[in-house]
Amino acid sequence: MDKYILETKNLTKIFGKQKVVDNISLKIKKNSVYGLLGPNGAGKSTTLKMITGMIHKTSGEITFEEHQWTRNDLSDIGGLIEVPALYENLSARENLKVRTLLLGLPDSRIDEVLEIVDLKDTGKKKSGQFSLGMKQRLGIAIALLNNPKLLILDEPTNGLDPLGIQELRDLIRSFPEKGITVILSSHILAEVEQTADYIGIIHNGELKYQNRMNHGDNLEKLFMDVVKSGKRA
Repeated sequence: MDKYILETKNLTKIFGKQKVVDNISLKIKKNSVYGLLGPNGAGKSTTLKMITGMIHKTSGEITFEEHQWTRNDLSDIGGLIEVPALYENLSARENLKVRTLLLGLPDSRIDEVLEIVDLKDTGKKKSGQFSLGMKQRLGIAIALLNNPKLLILDEPTNGLDPLGIQELRDLIRSFPEKGITVILSSHILAEVEQTADYIGIIHNGELKYQNRMNHGDNLEKLFMDVVKSGKRA
């Protein structure tokens, strides 16, 4: 029997008169990379913000590890939504130190996450001087501090050069072996095609498709067929 770390049932978000997320039911298998695909404005970020507690859902259910999601579950969820929230006048280590103090975590965790994201050798260099790829990796390090079971990454490769994309892809692929499930949101089909085990396709706030990623498939054709069909998953 499949074990799902996270499920949503008819998850909905309405802003004013606009239904931005429309009855979305996700199934995220434990220790996998789930690629959440969709055009800009499809509702991906809003869905992830509800799962990470950044905004309240209008209706529907979120289940985490087979119980109803509460804010207490955020201790097991890490997230990088949009851009990393960094203190640009502080080094990588100092940025992480601020968070360990807030979370009551030992300093040893700082070295552990710096090792994971390959930022141990940045020394006293201020994060404001980091490349975009280094900033993204530091954002992921912050999200990993609480040793999450579920890591949510929203468009993590935006603006990265090919080398930065490859490094981030390898990093994301390493997480399931460490017992970390990943939800990866993107509008870049090629990126998800090389990274995800499962995919979901959102269009106009609706989940149109959800299945295992078959790496022999033409994801671009599948995506266009699903989006144009107008059918709900």
